[in-house]
Amino acid sequence: MKSGRLVRTQVAVDTQIMRGINASAILSVLRTEERMSVSDLSRRTGISRQAVTRSLTALETAGLVAFSKPDAAEPRSGRPAQLVRFRAEAGVVLGASVTPREVRVVIADLGGTITSDRVVAMSADDPVKSVTEAIALALESAEASSGDVWAATIGSPGIVDTDLGEVRFIPSLSALQGDVLVRAVAGALECPVEIDNDLNLATEGELWRGDLHDVSSMVLIEWGERVGAGLVLNGALHRGASNDAGDVGFIPVLTQVGEPPTVLPGQTLGPFENWVGARAIISAAERAAEEASDADLLAALDGSDDASGLDTVLRAVAEGDDAALRAIEVIAGRFASGLTVIRALIDPQLVLIGGPVAGFGDVLVNALREALEQSVLNPPAIELSALGDDAIVHGAIHRALEHVQSTRFAPFEMTERAKPQARHHSR
Repeated sequence: MKSGRLVRTQVAVDTQIMRGINASAILSVLRTEERMSVSDLSRRTGISRQAVTRSLTALETAGLVAFSKPDAAEPRSGRPAQLVRFRAEAGVVLGASVTPREVRVVIADLGGTITSDRVVAMSADDPVKSVTEAIALALESAEASSGDVWAATIGSPGIVDTDLGEVRFIPSLSALQGDVLVRAVAGALECPVEIDNDLNLATEGELWRGDLHDVSSMVLIEWGERVGAGLVLNGALHRGASNDAGDVGFIPVLTQVGEPPTVLPGQTLGPFENWVGARAIISAAERAAEEASDADLLAALDGSDDASGLDTVLRAVAEGDDAALRAIEVIAGRFASGLTVIRALIDPQLVLIGGPVAGFGDVLVNALREALEQSVLNPPAIELSALGDDAIVHGAIHRALEHVQSTRFAPFEMTERAKPQARHHSR
């Protein structure tokens, strides 16, 4: 008798697991299609029509699929097939990008369609308030509540420990070091919260929604005041042993080539950032303007900070100012030295340029390509980021959807209506 009971229990467990696997396979297909018939789902998944019907009934009860009337316009002999669709509106995910200047929060449905996008200026006095305010505004715009969010991902500058949910090093926003960001977001929502380096998420966003095709190795370089990179090797994001691979701004050897950078007291920029970053571009433009007796450019740059000075150089380049164009050639030559090191180490198929400096457009790309032609090694392709500032939030949304896929849909729990899990990283 004991043996019989064990066998029956095992059969029940196996059946339940198989139903969960079937439901997960059906969800994966439905999430890529507008709507499908039961017969089409059976053919696409290789699951019997009867098993598909059972799984769809459970998924409908869970609120994840909906049946619709047959398409009257479609010619068909016999009884028209009933169609089913994935209910992307069953929940939402949240993606956030935090910078020293602003907090951007986007909301997307479970199909990845963005339904809300809100930006709040970063408060130097209370950065946490800026984060929670942006979340509240985005939820209100999406007509969603905190309980509707199934997963959230934050993109932060600095070195991030993804396992602990902590920012280990963030000189530009020291008040958010540690688990401050995760605790703030977890306190405002009722879902799992993940945090990662913004460049890692930007790279993921480019792979998901950029113009990349059949690229197995890539470097996305965010170039502004700071310089960092996201690396893709063999089709996957490469984090490195300490989760901070791509901190190219701290490469020191390159400063020995050409003119060394000026390091200001108390400055936290790395050597390479000092050599090619926004301040270096402004300095190069000032020097070129002096040599060319360009009084207008000198006056426009006088007393400017990094952001306004870079905008001034951008406008001057767009207007064809000779001194500004010369400055970009100088900086491109320096930057090409860094790309040569990256090329020698990992030989990427593609280098994408993002960040404020990407605003120089083709002038910058052409200067970089010309400088790289001096190298003995075959240069990688150089292109501008397709998503620009949107890459981080797209990567954050993608990461949140992956969390939903791995924890809620694979395998789908057949015994309970789908509902948000208790949040983690809530300490």
